[in-house]
Amino acid sequence: MKKTGLNLRMSQNRLNKLRLYAVENEKTMTQVISDFIDSLKLKPKKSAEKSEN
Repeated sequence: MKKTGLNLRMSQNRLNKLRLYAVENEKTMTQVISDFIDSLKLKPKKSAEKSEN
């Protein structure tokens, strides 16, 4: 899979929390964020048929 960059703005406190969490769990910050994104549950898409009614 092709990888791309991502720039985020967050408070220094949140950045420190992310760094600490990553170190405590022996992961990179990229792995922590990727794991979180992978854990997100998406709502099922409504079919075109239902949206027409």
